[in-house]
Amino acid sequence: MTKPLGVILAGGLATRMGGGDKGLLQIGGRSLLSHVVDRLAPQVEGLALNANGDPARFRDLGLPVVPDSIEGYAGPLAGVLAGLDWAHSQGADRIVTAAADTPFFPRDLVACLCQAAEGQGYPLVLATTPRREDEELKSGGSRGVNRHPTFGLWPVALRDDLRDALNDGLRKVVLWTDRHNGREALFSADPFDPFFNVNTPEDLALAEKLLEQA
Repeated sequence: MTKPLGVILAGGLATRMGGGDKGLLQIGGRSLLSHVVDRLAPQVEGLALNANGDPARFRDLGLPVVPDSIEGYAGPLAGVLAGLDWAHSQGADRIVTAAADTPFFPRDLVACLCQAAEGQGYPLVLATTPRREDEELKSGGSRGVNRHPTFGLWPVALRDDLRDALNDGLRKVVLWTDRHNGREALFSADPFDPFFNVNTPEDLALAEKLLEQA
């Protein structure tokens, strides 16, 4: 089986960073997006960037840029749909998505997601990590996992179903994946959660430090 295509989701509003493109912020002298591309490209058959607005600002990456087709900011599911439509045009049957502001995700992300999907009618899997002790305390002591809805394996066959759901107002990723019996792939969070993402200036400073461990 060939590798899935990869789609980097960069359509967020970045409100906690004051707006703009978080993926263009730098750590280690390179943009977050460059780090994401370096991690995802070897794992997939081909790569595209989901982003809205003028695509010229991403010209240096040399990737096709696919905008949302749903009006207004509809969240990450709109980016997933844009990626699925692009993959359909390429004759592919699956995509794996990664967030543009998450530079340390696992280098075996795609392999683990695909393994978790074995036997599924539609390959639909979200990445998860164990919930930390402090997070369990905040949730009343309940154990479980953190789901990372921007990191997943998605089937092109369900793109029209997703389009209908978005047009009906659905925005929460897990509501749609649960509807289709989506699975989870568990990744280690040692020494830190690899799905740590940059939301604030403080996060950016922390990412600079974590780069030495990644």
